[in-house]
Amino acid sequence: MDSDEFVGGFDYPMFVVTTADPRTGTRAGCLVGFATQTSIEPFRFLACLSRRNHTYRVAAAADLLAVHVLGRDQQDLAALFATETGDEIDKFARCAWRPGPEGVPLLADAHRHLVGRILERADLGDHVGFLLSPIDVAVRTPAAPLNFRSLPDLEPGHPAG
Repeated sequence: MDSDEFVGGFDYPMFVVTTADPRTGTRAGCLVGFATQTSIEPFRFLACLSRRNHTYRVAAAADLLAVHVLGRDQQDLAALFATETGDEIDKFARCAWRPGPEGVPLLADAHRHLVGRILERADLGDHVGFLLSPIDVAVRTPAAPLNFRSLPDLEPGHPAG
């Protein structure tokens, strides 16, 4: 058995992570499947970004990340943040958003979001984990999250691996 078979039946929730470089104002965002709560008290959340991703490069200079929960009916918004790269287009010109704390972009149509201050960055192989302490949390609707299995077949906007 290989590792792909091990995780083959899992159905992870998918998130859109957004951020902004406070010095340049550059915005970025991507679809993320590696994210989880890591602590109850104090509450902590871990979002992992691929080193190959434009969002990772912007997040390297950022103080905050926003983690958005999309509903199962928001596959188009998920596809925008999964299949396009911020190296080539402005994803935020193609969706509704507003500036959040310290300019981090918040997706207007997301069902929930958490804005977290980056406490630590951890090397996790081909991804970097960003440990977040929440500074702003909003729940517009408690709808079930978009999961991996409910996504259409998507080609990543950046090279995989």
